[in-house]
Amino acid sequence: MTFFDTAEAYGPFTNEELLGEAVAPFRDQVVIATKFGFKDGIPQNGVDSRPENIRAVAEVSLKRLKTETIDLFYQHRVDPDVPIEDVAGTVRDLIAEGKVRYFGLSEAGTETIRRAHAVQPIAALQSEYSLWWREPEQSILPLLDELGIGFVPFSPLGKGFLTGAIDAETRFDADDFRNLVPRFSVAARRANQRLVEVLGDIAAGKGATRAQIALAWLLAQKPWIVPIPGTTKLYRLEENLGAVRITLSETDLCDINDALRAIEVVGARYPEHLQRLVGR
Repeated sequence: MTFFDTAEAYGPFTNEELLGEAVAPFRDQVVIATKFGFKDGIPQNGVDSRPENIRAVAEVSLKRLKTETIDLFYQHRVDPDVPIEDVAGTVRDLIAEGKVRYFGLSEAGTETIRRAHAVQPIAALQSEYSLWWREPEQSILPLLDELGIGFVPFSPLGKGFLTGAIDAETRFDADDFRNLVPRFSVAARRANQRLVEVLGDIAAGKGATRAQIALAWLLAQKPWIVPIPGTTKLYRLEENLGAVRITLSETDLCDINDALRAIEVVGARYPEHLQRLVGR
């Protein structure tokens, strides 16, 4: 595992500091991606991709990450008040200065991707994609293929739901983001349980876990897809890494698609106020 994804907003700030300290002994062997685009690094404060803020975030992120260069610098969410050309141009300048290597976007729509890419080539788009959120297949993946942009799916395990560790009886901590997500309401979890059951049947046939099949499925979609599962447990990390040893044939992929096609996933993936920030 050599690709680490963080952001000033995670904490805020704490995760960059922890990651910088952790990878310092082998910094040249890993890729670090971080993000800019929220006021004061706090999502609840709204977006801010003004060029001066992008530059300020880059400087402090470099310090927190204990590195001379940010490998991949994402715009965390599109800012409707700042032309994407100005954002791309600012990152282009940071690349020229050696402070950033590559430019990325997160949860951006097709028009924004094209406009940004024309100013500074985009290396990667990060958006949600998994067996229970396949909307990117409609227009995003074809565009990325056309432009030669990599795709980094976040929540590849459906925020834990696809692992089978969560059901209608699960209770989340008070500060858990999933409490706000319609797809994680008790009714939605109960309705979506069929998806987990089918995934379990497929996993059993392969001698694997649900998580491993979900990740292997993503890896099989395109060679330029790199999912970023998160975990707080070492044994889950080892389980996730095991997905690279699973090969899904064309027949396997067709069987998975056939099995899941009849299942309608219930619930929106974001509450309304956050949904407004995606696909711009």
